[in-house]
Amino acid sequence: MLHRFHTDISGIALPARFTYPFCYTPHPLCIRAAEEVQQYLAGHPEWSEGKMFGVLVVQADAGETGYLAAFSGILAGKNRLPFFVPPVYDLLQPGGFFKQEEAEISALNARIAQMEQDPEYLQQQASLRQCEAEASAALGTARQALKEAKARREERRRSPALTPEEAEALIRESQYQKAEYKRMERRWKERTDALHRVTEAHEARLQAMKHERKTRSADLQLRLFRQFRLLNSRGEVKDLCEIFADTVQRIPPAGAGECAAPKLLQYAYLHGWKPLAMAEFWWGAPSQTEVRRQGCYYPSCTGKCGPILRHMLQGLDVEDNPLGQGNRPDTDLEIIYEDETLLVVNKPSGLLSVPGKEAAASVQALMQARHPQALAVHRLDMDTSGLLLITKTKEAYRCLQREFEQRLVRKRYIALLDGLVPNDRGSISLPLRPDLHDRPRQVADLAHGKPAITDYEVLERRRNGRTLIAFYPQTGRTHQLRVHAAHPLGLHCPIVGDALYGTPAQRLCLHAERLEFTHPATGERMAFQAKIRF
Repeated sequence: MLHRFHTDISGIALPARFTYPFCYTPHPLCIRAAEEVQQYLAGHPEWSEGKMFGVLVVQADAGETGYLAAFSGILAGKNRLPFFVPPVYDLLQPGGFFKQEEAEISALNARIAQMEQDPEYLQQQASLRQCEAEASAALGTARQALKEAKARREERRRSPALTPEEAEALIRESQYQKAEYKRMERRWKERTDALHRVTEAHEARLQAMKHERKTRSADLQLRLFRQFRLLNSRGEVKDLCEIFADTVQRIPPAGAGECAAPKLLQYAYLHGWKPLAMAEFWWGAPSQTEVRRQGCYYPSCTGKCGPILRHMLQGLDVEDNPLGQGNRPDTDLEIIYEDETLLVVNKPSGLLSVPGKEAAASVQALMQARHPQALAVHRLDMDTSGLLLITKTKEAYRCLQREFEQRLVRKRYIALLDGLVPNDRGSISLPLRPDLHDRPRQVADLAHGKPAITDYEVLERRRNGRTLIAFYPQTGRTHQLRVHAAHPLGLHCPIVGDALYGTPAQRLCLHAERLEFTHPATGERMAFQAKIRF
């Protein structure tokens, strides 16, 4: 499984430290290795499904430098293929416990489906629904009749000619009608209860089988997780249950341990080879949920692989997190406008809007050094530059927050896209939600995503295959413009420099150029602009 480089690498220096897997620029050796893997994949057009692949450059016996290759999950229905390292644990082995128990759970699924579609049971359910509908209609009619009779009695009681005998008769009529309604309720309840009892035994068996399925599936998953016994550079071993025990989720997510990165490191450790650098890339058809483009490099996911890699990288000299190194001074901030209530700042790319987990500076923190109550009303991604609105009082903050919530604030962004957008203008409606296993990434989800709408206007199509565009977001979802630009169901042209959804560059070419809002103190409509050239 150890591959020697086909091309000359003598002029490439070995990496000084191992790759920080959650934010990195691929080392030249990894790029060479990935290119050779991609040449191999090009010779197998039958593997057209989109998939994450990984390469690990290692120092093998006698100091030889080579590389390993792996794919995430299953490729072409298999988890073992020539050229690639094997899985950490082969859950597809025919005689293994997983396939045997999976077959029994599948048989249980078939029995559940058969019981749910049993003709006699379906007829019983239909009879019950019909009886409940008839009961609801009959009781509704009876309640309306009671209401009308009560109104007639009240009208009669207001008559000055009402005799004591008639008043007594009205009371008896009311009591009789109420009693009749109660008797009707009881009769309908007896009928529906009888039909419920007919289906109860069948439903009890069905629920018992579903409970058995749930229990066996959970037990099988935990047993499987314990088979993934993962090494680190120190020779220490932990299974997936131990690795995730101290995390927020506590239970490993489905598919944990089957990504390319754990496979690569495990194989290297088992053979005593020293890992030097790693990179992962997408190859094949684009994903319909995530933004993945063929040949682009992507960091490891934080939710599924984060805890695993934090264990497996122990003992290696790993690069520092690049995102934790950026501290920018106050002098970098350009204040476009300031009064007693608010400020408008032209935020540079690479500076957080508000404080994050890392010890990095932010616009809000820098402004609070001058104005203790300063608050950022909205946010721009760290890599996005442009106009950011800061308030000096809580009252102004609350007022402008309402403006944003009511979509009364107008924003215009300028972006340079990697690709040519065919239409001069249009609108993108693509619901988004967080990628639960790889935050802060967002994915498109037509069924469960929150509505996200962006209008756009092409400003210039350039000869180098890039498009200068104006975005007018109608909603404010996280990474909305970045996903709408890059996703195949959007413009399918990622923003230049987008390390999450496209290809890294010197900076993300996205700029909040114009901001229009109503001043919270004066009521005046205000508009500001900060031009940029991409």
